[in-house]
Amino acid sequence: MRILVVEDNRTLADGLAAVLKDSGYAVDVVGDGASALAVIDTERFDLVILDLNLPEVDGLEVLRTMRGRQHDAAVLILSARGTLGERVKGLDLGADDYMIKPFDVGELEARVRTLLRRRAGVKASTVTFGAVQLDLTMRSFSSGGTVIDLPARELALLETLFMRSGRVVAKQAIIESLAGFDEDLSANAIEQYVSRLRKRLAPHGLTVRTARGIGYYLEPISST
Repeated sequence: MRILVVEDNRTLADGLAAVLKDSGYAVDVVGDGASALAVIDTERFDLVILDLNLPEVDGLEVLRTMRGRQHDAAVLILSARGTLGERVKGLDLGADDYMIKPFDVGELEARVRTLLRRRAGVKASTVTFGAVQLDLTMRSFSSGGTVIDLPARELALLETLFMRSGRVVAKQAIIESLAGFDEDLSANAIEQYVSRLRKRLAPHGLTVRTARGIGYYLEPISST
C-alpha cells in the first residue's frame, strides 16, 4: 500500500513517514500543494495524508482538484484547522476522514488501516485465503492460530496479493505498492521477495504463483 504525506512541516512529515514505513507502507513526502498535485497526477497512491495550511496551493484546493480530476485515493486530512466548518468543508469536498493536530500516532495508524481496508472494498476485519488469515486491524498474518512472522517488505507484498486474491497482480503494480518514488525497486528485487515469501508460506499450504510475463497470484498448495 502506497501513501503520500503532504505536509510542509518537514520534521512532522519525516516522523509520519518513518512510522508508516516501519509498518510496511511505501511512503512519499511532499511539502506544498503544487508538488502534491503534480505527483498525484503522475503516480498512483492508495492514501493521501493531507495538511491544509500548505504553501502555493491550499490543502482544500488540492482536495478539490484531486476529486475534480477523478483521483480516487483515500484522503485523510490532518490539520490544526479544526473548526466544525473546516471539517464539514473538507468532508464535503471528498475527504474520507479528518484528524485534528495534535494527534495520537496510534489513532492515526488505526485510521490509516481503516481507510485502506475500505478502499480495498473489504468490510470484515479479517480476510482468509486457504489456511492463512490476514488480520486487517493488526496487519498480521496467521495460520492455525500461529502468527506468521514476516519482514516489513514481505508483509507488504503478501498484503498486496491478499487484497487481490484470486487475481493476477502485475509486477509494476507490486512495485508501485511497495516503493516510493525515491526508491529503486526492480523487477528482480520483487522476484527475490516472492521467492522468500514462498518459503515462508509453504508450511501453511499457500504459495505465490507466477503468471509469466504478467505478475503473481496466490494459490493454495494442492495436497494431491
